[in-house]
Amino acid sequence: MFNLLKKKLSNFVDKLSKKAKAPKQEKLEQVEQAPKQISKQVAQVQEPRASAERKYKKEIIPVEKPLLEKREIKPELKAPSKIKAVFRKEITLKESDIADMLFELELSLLEADVNESTAKHFCEEIKKRLLADKIPAKDIESFVKKRIKEILRELMQTEQMDLISMIKSSEKPFKILFLGPNGAGKTTTIAKLTVLLREQGLSSIWAASDTFRAASIEQLEEHAKRLNVRLVKHNYGADPAAVAFDAISAAKNSNIDVVMIDTAGRQETNRNLIEELKKIARVADPDLKIFVGEAFAGKNLVEQAKQFDDAIGIDAFIITKLDTDAKGGTMLSLLHELKKPVVFIGTGQAYKDLQPFNIDEILERII
Repeated sequence: MFNLLKKKLSNFVDKLSKKAKAPKQEKLEQVEQAPKQISKQVAQVQEPRASAERKYKKEIIPVEKPLLEKREIKPELKAPSKIKAVFRKEITLKESDIADMLFELELSLLEADVNESTAKHFCEEIKKRLLADKIPAKDIESFVKKRIKEILRELMQTEQMDLISMIKSSEKPFKILFLGPNGAGKTTTIAKLTVLLREQGLSSIWAASDTFRAASIEQLEEHAKRLNVRLVKHNYGADPAAVAFDAISAAKNSNIDVVMIDTAGRQETNRNLIEELKKIARVADPDLKIFVGEAFAGKNLVEQAKQFDDAIGIDAFIITKLDTDAKGGTMLSLLHELKKPVVFIGTGQAYKDLQPFNIDEILERII
């Protein structure tokens, strides 16, 4: 009897124990399953988002960099001129026919960094010549546009310079002195021109005559290492003319074709530095003095170039950074006001981004 009672009591305790453990086990299983359920819910939320992102990316259309905006340059014929154009093969324009066009042209020139005085002179000369022209009645607009470009070319006519031929026909070494303000790109231009000359079979040596600006020698030295070009240098504070002299002597001894002389960026108001440049020019006696300036510098560049030209003399220009959305109107001012040729333009940061200057390409940017 006692054993039977003990057995029933044991069974009752077991049942109570199972009932107590069941909720704990169930909760434990729920906790273990929770991360899986959360991951499933996250996936359900993320999938539509990922799908939407894929769809969005597919629908994106790459947008090309917009071309430089140009104003519309064309004559607006008034009634009398329109009537004449119907009955005649050729007509002469009236001032009222081109007044609006000349206004737009002047604005276009100014927006392209042409000097105000130069832009006004261009427009006055264009007006005078257009009013004197006989214009074909069937092709007025294209004729006028073409005629404007012809007039501008004439107004900017300068002596052409073929630098490669000039170097090849001269005695060795051909000496080039580079001038210009800080940051215009003289050092990089020297490297680019070296690459261009090397393609023509011409060797170069560099003179680090900028002993004034911090890190200028190291900058030139880095380019020299990349291009395997010999560099002549002294310490900072040394006489820049002495550096140029040593580079010329080294070129003569090694039969090198071209000596390129880098100089410190000069501000036209710093007379001491200008005097230093004059000394370099006297000692080196360069065959060519090239002024390097930025395309977007506008009126400041023209004024700087005039000061350098008056003090030292400029033979030609290289204009840099034409890839920075500049239309290049500064070159029109330089050609018209200083009458010195632009030999090359810089169009990027790579060593091969140096191109011969083409006036038609600049006019096409503006008109």
